[in-house]
Amino acid sequence: MRFTGTDRYVATEDLAVAVNAAVTLERPLLVKGEPGTGKTELARQVAESLGLPMIEWHVKSTTRAQQGLYEYDAVSRLRDSQLGDERVHDVRNYIRKGKLWQAFEAEGRVVLLIDEVDKADIEFPNDLLQELDRMEFHVYETGETIRARQRPIVIITSNNEKELPDAFLRRCFFHYIRFPDPETLRRIIEVHHPGIKEALLTQALTRFYEIRETPGLKKKPSTSEVLDWLKLLLAEDLAPEDLRADPRTALPRLHGALLKNEQDVHLFERLAFMARSGR
Repeated sequence: MRFTGTDRYVATEDLAVAVNAAVTLERPLLVKGEPGTGKTELARQVAESLGLPMIEWHVKSTTRAQQGLYEYDAVSRLRDSQLGDERVHDVRNYIRKGKLWQAFEAEGRVVLLIDEVDKADIEFPNDLLQELDRMEFHVYETGETIRARQRPIVIITSNNEKELPDAFLRRCFFHYIRFPDPETLRRIIEVHHPGIKEALLTQALTRFYEIRETPGLKKKPSTSEVLDWLKLLLAEDLAPEDLRADPRTALPRLHGALLKNEQDVHLFERLAFMARSGR
């Protein structure tokens, strides 16, 4: 079982090496990188490439590690006991299986995505150390131990919003997805927009990298945003010369696909004003 990318996902050589190393070591793959560089999609494409089912656990700021194992619904059990429901005699009726439980009890191997782990509380990764290491956990309400039938391929993503604990990092194989160079980005675009005209692509990429490299930019546009921008350019049937920046604002056409906050829009407007004033 080796990952080399798919028809719909361009995997660089170092990324493919990282995925295969994590699979061989049977350790979680921790993937970091700018938002929009394909971290979440990587897990889906690994599952597709290896022909495995996928289970996704999307972490939020309120997510607790226990929710990935199971949750005991004591409130529903109390309500049912007051109503005389026979279900109350079996506590299993009030156990809700989490994503890790689902992955552990799967008949075959699965890919488990723990997405945006850095959104949760700082203790969240530490609270999963034992379960991810031993591939088992205890259900106190029933007294049973849930063990993985087959060790899942665990892919954990992070947007680098906060530092992760050293003990957690020690148990992972780490890979940082760098922003693609122009040649790799061309390959990615060709996958999503096959047959795009060379002149339009060249002009669009030149403009895109100019925007990314503008000093003072608060949020650099990502891979997913350039794909959205190109989709709009193609829908509007724009020519390469249409992509030149508006001299009054220095903003590209349809800039709302690339610039996502008013500070960055104002930055380009100030640059245009300064350029005019310096003439």
